[in-house]
Amino acid sequence: MKPLTVAAAEPAALDILPSRPRLLIVDDQPINIQVLYQAFQADHEVFVATSGAQALDFCRGDPPDLILLDVMMPEMDGLEVCRRLKPDPGTADIPVIFVSAQQDPADETRALEAGGVDFITKPINRAVVRARVRTHLTLKAQADLLRSLAFIDGLTGVANRRRFDEHLQTEWRYCRRGAAPLTLIMIDIDHFKRYNDHYGHQAGDTCLVAVAAAIKKCLGRSHDLVARYGGEEFVCLLPDCGPAGAVRKAETLRQAVVALVIPHAASATAATITVTLGIASCIPDADTAADQLLAAADAALYAAKTAGRNRVCETAIGKLSD
Repeated sequence: MKPLTVAAAEPAALDILPSRPRLLIVDDQPINIQVLYQAFQADHEVFVATSGAQALDFCRGDPPDLILLDVMMPEMDGLEVCRRLKPDPGTADIPVIFVSAQQDPADETRALEAGGVDFITKPINRAVVRARVRTHLTLKAQADLLRSLAFIDGLTGVANRRRFDEHLQTEWRYCRRGAAPLTLIMIDIDHFKRYNDHYGHQAGDTCLVAVAAAIKKCLGRSHDLVARYGGEEFVCLLPDCGPAGAVRKAETLRQAVVALVIPHAASATAATITVTLGIASCIPDADTAADQLLAAADAALYAAKTAGRNRVCETAIGKLSD
């Protein structure tokens, strides 16, 4: 979906705001879309969805900073769209402002209970809607900043172990409800201790940053997560991804690290930095636990190391192993 326009931004209310906040307008009426578009096109990147299904697809692919959502739409109304966004970790934190012709307090209550952060009635007042959007963008930016301080690895910039542990439990519950596959990839930099001993810890830190960036670049979906698990180990959590897709993704990750061509004269595997990857997949159910997925991925990683490193090894537990 193409932005309707991208224009130079005016100074943001706070430095932590995006320079061009990305807004998604969801409405099935062209006149309503045009009114909101004209209110924001000068200093925001504006996208449009004309149905609930289109809005969900857009948000899961490349989440906006805020959604202006009409309540009354055919097939799937705005309340249902919001309810579907909130359980998904990749879209749960997007502020949703409902825009509606309904003015009954009961309608506003239902919208807020569905997960909306605000409720604006039509016809809209341009100054009011802009002020409310700015307020909620600022609140989201502040929350994102605090979250990053708590959940981001200070060296590499990817998620830390704490964030991974929480995200694993969230995705486990989500995939269990939907009977969807969940995949975990454990990644270990080959002979990293030797690299540190040979090149020094500063070079080792630079290597970790480069490898983390290469891994993160390969994960295109908003709900995929890469985290530093500890030392030279990273993990990738891929919801709604089965064994076949996971093997392809892991091989892409492995090749991306090889393509960095970071010299490693002390390696017993190759002349450059390489990684070994262990994959485990399952469909979470009452008979399995997240710890089993971790243990299976760790076992697959060990098997890949034993087989010679710089390779991918995969396994499956529960239903996927049949």
